[in-house]
Amino acid sequence: MASTPITVPQGFKLHTENNAHILLSENEAFLNPIQEFNRDLSVACIRTWSEELNKSKNIKKAQVKEKKALKVKEGSAKKRQRVNEIEAINTDPETTETTDNASELMQTNQAESSTKSEDHFDYKITILEALSATGLRSIRYAKEIPLVKYVLANDLSTNAVAAMKRNVELNGLGPDKDNKEGKPKLGKVRVNEGDACALLYSRRSDRVDVVDLDPYGTAAPFIDAAVQAIKDEGLLCVTCTDLSILATNNYPEKCYSNYGGLPMKAEYSHEAALRLVLHTVSTSASRYGRYIEPLLSLSIDFYVRLFIRINSSPFQVKKALTKTSAYFVCTSCQSFYDQPLGRVVEKQGAGNNVNVIFKTQPGPTVGGKCSECESNMHISGPMWSGPIHDTGFVSKVLEHTEANKDHYGTSARMQGMLTVAKEELHTPFYFTPTKVASFFHCKTPSLEETSSALLHAGHQVSRSHAQPGSLKTTATSQDIMDIYRSWVKKNPVKNVSENSPALRLLAKEPRAEANFEKHPGSSSMLSSKVKITRYPEMPANWGPGSRPSTSGGNKRKRKHDN
Repeated sequence: MASTPITVPQGFKLHTENNAHILLSENEAFLNPIQEFNRDLSVACIRTWSEELNKSKNIKKAQVKEKKALKVKEGSAKKRQRVNEIEAINTDPETTETTDNASELMQTNQAESSTKSEDHFDYKITILEALSATGLRSIRYAKEIPLVKYVLANDLSTNAVAAMKRNVELNGLGPDKDNKEGKPKLGKVRVNEGDACALLYSRRSDRVDVVDLDPYGTAAPFIDAAVQAIKDEGLLCVTCTDLSILATNNYPEKCYSNYGGLPMKAEYSHEAALRLVLHTVSTSASRYGRYIEPLLSLSIDFYVRLFIRINSSPFQVKKALTKTSAYFVCTSCQSFYDQPLGRVVEKQGAGNNVNVIFKTQPGPTVGGKCSECESNMHISGPMWSGPIHDTGFVSKVLEHTEANKDHYGTSARMQGMLTVAKEELHTPFYFTPTKVASFFHCKTPSLEETSSALLHAGHQVSRSHAQPGSLKTTATSQDIMDIYRSWVKKNPVKNVSENSPALRLLAKEPRAEANFEKHPGSSSMLSSKVKITRYPEMPANWGPGSRPSTSGGNKRKRKHDN
């Protein structure tokens, strides 16, 4: 298809991304080329996930075969023993029982041989993109993910559906009307015009493997329907572009109505945004006896993008209580204190049985004032407090990306971000030395000096993908503040106002003297390669486009992507 010249009609322009081609018109769906990174990342994640799912299903099938073969083998052994007994008793050549049993034994051996010779199978996945616009994303899924059976591309806008059909035909993925059977054969990308939620709810009895939600603004209205439309072990891909609600304290009432939790007013608010979305998906899934496993959760430019595996298990649903917390955040020094909603208590039962009991968590973990600077606290959440990435999955996506650099236009950035995500600690949240130094009004220690002090004190340290110059650590807020108090002793602060919270921070003595000498573990973590590829300068016009205003448009539909 790529070698055949494409005729571009008047009033259209051709856009090519990898081996997918679409025609764009001013009066139809809008495409933001900056979102190529989102699409590249989505192709890589879904492809990696589908290959792992295929391996898992083949392993399970092999285990079933092995059990069947074992039963056949046990049965044939008993029949051999019976034949031997008959031969020992009856040596009459006219006796047919021995022959019959030998024939039966031969059939058993043939069945056993047939069981062993069954071929490996490929499990083909179905993808539903609820808000498809130009159809570019669906077209790329169909072309670039080998294990795709078909993609269902939906949109409520009549103009967008017309654009999709044209682009699907352009890429040779539409219905085959000239097949040998004489009946139209459904294409690999199947276009549907309709309300996204209605379509998702209609698939509850005929679930798909992947649901992709990439709306303009929040994905909250679609999440309840999406978690019901996905098969067990299926994948939910979610984009939310409303970071003015998720990652600031400007509209707490709107954040609560959309996501069931309050945002954070702190420098680590972008990670809090990810955890708020995960909390929304988790609570929605729990209503239907389902639970979530976050595989990759990223804060990117002006949006968040999450890849979440969905499964069913009543017991795992109960565990969601222990992976949810509210947080108390200081209004001055941004120290945070978590308040888990629940905990697990294990009690020894009769014999070797262990009874698991879920209880509410005692609290609160902090008083009305910050224990570090005595400023007021504000509450955030509840939000997801468990891991936001699956390190094993991220490693596999990174391996795939490194092996297929030429297949992705944004592979350099993908490698950088995935590397940081793979190494990222699972503890919330991150901080930047610059920000903490501003609370003390002191000179800023370097990333290496800060990370070395934490490592020397016995804490773990990593980078965070969400912000340049950030660190994550297993240390508490008190531990971090004590390190800075030690730093101030070596780099004294002058002219601090009597009313400044910095004076109260400096009034406390550190519990131990920090060691800022270079630690061997800090070098690999601060790799310049990761820094360059992960934190590039933003290109011009990188933000979301304006909401579509054409007739027939979906009020919930996006304009920033495909």
